[in-house]
Amino acid sequence: MILKPIRTRKIYEQIVDQIGQLIAEGQLKPGDRLPSERELVERFQVSRASIREAISALEMMGLIEVRSGEGTYIRQVNIESVVTPLAWMLFIEKDTDLELYEARKILEVQAAGLAAARADEDEINEMFAALEIMRKDLELHHLGEEADHYFHYAIARATHNKILFRLMNTLSDTMKKALKTSRSKLYEHEDTPEKLFNEHFLIYEAIKNHDSEKAKKMMLDHLVGVENHLAKYMIED
Repeated sequence: MILKPIRTRKIYEQIVDQIGQLIAEGQLKPGDRLPSERELVERFQVSRASIREAISALEMMGLIEVRSGEGTYIRQVNIESVVTPLAWMLFIEKDTDLELYEARKILEVQAAGLAAARADEDEINEMFAALEIMRKDLELHHLGEEADHYFHYAIARATHNKILFRLMNTLSDTMKKALKTSRSKLYEHEDTPEKLFNEHFLIYEAIKNHDSEKAKKMMLDHLVGVENHLAKYMIED
């Protein structure tokens, strides 16, 4: 018999569960406005910090939309419901950084192959546009995280597989938040930004030439390299 230790649930997790249940039951519908932060504090009898953590989690899960100056609204959920539990797990689980990269290797290597087979001219141009932004960031000594995200987003879109697209972007969005410090460390090495740019360019060329096998190999080489750098950083840290 395998028994797991009992985990004390954080307050914001319980808030997320309650709001998620109301959405699932249809008591909160797409377009409905959530009560203000102050009202939620009073109703749940919790701190503002707990409410803010819960709102952040719900937003990352794709269940709500925070509109600046207007309030917080329930989003229309369709295919996102497939990945909502995954997004929630990634948000609350700790020490999953390297596991995220393992998952990315499984998904993104195959996605690069599909993109090479299916990408149309507009999607290939979108990848090139991301590379141009990456190149400018390189010249300005910026981290280039937005361009990196945009590039991988374009590949995901070019697979023409909606479920794969959502899964990849859930992982990508989570990693973008979770690994910001690690990414800064990665870019401390003088030659790393240019090396990463060249790796992305090789992926782009393979997809542009509709060479699925090469696209998969270039993507795998890229992700393994980044994973190894991050693993080294985590050990040192």
